[in-house]
Amino acid sequence: MISRATTRSILRWIHLVLAIPILGYIYSPFEEIPQYASITRFVFVPIIMFAGYCMYAGVIFAVIGVAVWLGAYRLSGIGAAILSQVALFIARKIWLVIRARGKNSGAA
Repeated sequence: MISRATTRSILRWIHLVLAIPILGYIYSPFEEIPQYASITRFVFVPIIMFAGYCMYAGVIFAVIGVAVWLGAYRLSGIGAAILSQVALFIARKIWLVIRARGKNSGAA
């Protein structure tokens, strides 16, 4: 089995290396943007999000986060996708607080 440190290192490198095409997308000439738009939106950004969420909160949260992002973006656009991520982080925080309170009340 791979150690946690090795897993984090691999995820960091994936996160950093896949940011390079996004920088190319941002700084490329305006005429070339349509060529890279769909692959950037639906491949590179979700993979970067997945790697970041795995490092932050684990695989289950990463899968949920990327699925919510892609669904909201596809159905309603970037505004709804960003709002869905904010709602997901709030829901995760509420879940963590409730779970921590349950553990504390059971110990008393």
